[in-house]
Amino acid sequence: MKKVFVLFFFLSICTNLFAEDKIVYLDLNKLINKSEAGKYINNELTKINNLNIEEFKKIENSIKTEEEKILKQKNILKAEEFNVKANELREKYKSYQEFKNNKNEDLKKKRNNAGNKILEIVNEILSNYSTEKEISLIIEKKNIVIGKTQLDVTNDVLELLNKKITRVEIK
Repeated sequence: MKKVFVLFFFLSICTNLFAEDKIVYLDLNKLINKSEAGKYINNELTKINNLNIEEFKKIENSIKTEEEKILKQKNILKAEEFNVKANELREKYKSYQEFKNNKNEDLKKKRNNAGNKILEIVNEILSNYSTEKEISLIIEKKNIVIGKTQLDVTNDVLELLNKKITRVEIK
């Protein structure tokens, strides 16, 4: 009987120790998309993307116009001249594809750099928040199947993030 009582006593102590750990979760996507800095980044990246698309359309139209011009001259030009012009057009198209890929890659880098800057700030905020609120563990919402809505700290952290930063420069 004594052994059972001692075992029960130790188990109840261990359970109480684990019960004091505070675990919360956070929706990181909402935090990035709804924050002032995240909205600013999305707007700036959209502007850059729209400018790129306009530039791409201009180049595509000029290549298309040149192609039509060459096709109209097909019967007039000698075979060698036609092949030379067709090869020049192919080279222009290849350089356009490289240009387009470089611009898209540059946009991805800008998006990643800006996102990383926000994540650094969020990390700092979460570190301070968890210390202040005595939180043991913060889990990302996408990794949770079911959780109490009272454990969601996204809105609290969103307010702190908006107070800390409203813009992130895109480089």
